Amino acid sequence: MKKEQRRDPAIKDLLETEILEAIIRKAQVCHMAMVDGDKPYVLGFNFGYVPGAIYLHSGMRGKKFDVIAQNPNVAVYFDVDHRLFARNHEVGCSWRMAYRSVLAHGKACLVENFDEKVMALNLIMKQYSDKDDYVFGKPAVNNVAIIRIDVHEMTGRSFEY
Repeated sequence: MKKEQRRDPAIKDLLETEILEAIIRKAQVCHMAMVDGDKPYVLGFNFGYVPGAIYLHSGMRGKKFDVIAQNPNVAVYFDVDHRLFARNHEVGCSWRMAYRSVLAHGKACLVENFDEKVMALNLIMKQYSDKDDYVFGKPAVNNVAIIRIDVHEMTGRSFEY
């Protein structure tokens, strides 16, 4: 008979869109998990976000494009507010890392449309600055890859918050 494990009461599910989006906006990096045949493949990215879509930028080459072409299903993970603490400094298992996180599932595709690429680049820049609108030269836009993840599901979790 399998013993049922109790869930740590410090873990809280986050479902409110406003809270999930606040975590995403606070994040500095996201990690996209892909399926490469029968193996997981994960990469970190800078990103931009609008409700329903996550935009990533990349160089024009790389394994990720082959992986996405074979299976566009991805998961994107964001985490923030890391805080290490101990309930008892002498007991190793009492040390914990508080955090808040978001996990988004969706389908990835390569953006080819020039105007959408510019919009995505502005979203990415806005994630890291206070400015809303930047100028991008045509050669720069044409020489960057933009991956859009159309988000189908998004959940969050907090631990010790």
